[in-house]
Amino acid sequence: MEEIDRQILRLLADDGRMSFTDLARETGLSVSAVHQRVRRLQKRNLIKGFAARLDHEQIGLPLTAFVSIKPIDPAAPDDAPDRLTGVPEIEACHSVAGDESYILKVRVASPNALEDLLQRIRAAANVATRTTVVLSTPWEGRRPPI
Repeated sequence: MEEIDRQILRLLADDGRMSFTDLARETGLSVSAVHQRVRRLQKRNLIKGFAARLDHEQIGLPLTAFVSIKPIDPAAPDDAPDRLTGVPEIEACHSVAGDESYILKVRVASPNALEDLLQRIRAAANVATRTTVVLSTPWEGRRPPI
């Protein structure tokens, strides 16, 4: 990947709403050249989309937790991600090495909502859970070192 593409990725990772005009000014390219490069980066799946960063506390989801899951029956098919796809409180699902099979990042409104979610996860995926509740998040969503 060319250094100019890396620069565009860094700029967009810091501000996904940066205009093509501002990208052009920062990179020294023309607006049309920046537009073409961004489209190429999207086609190559280096840019998978643009999203707003939400204030979860203000939208009513102040409680974040990590839920480690492992199958109750190790011989059962490894289909927990498919079974849990429709659960909206699950923000991310990571396959991991170790005792657990997956770690889920979840956001809910309250401890009671977390308890309800854990019951639904166990029932839907036939898994055991271990939960870690986040007390605070000093930082999150750092740009990768590109």
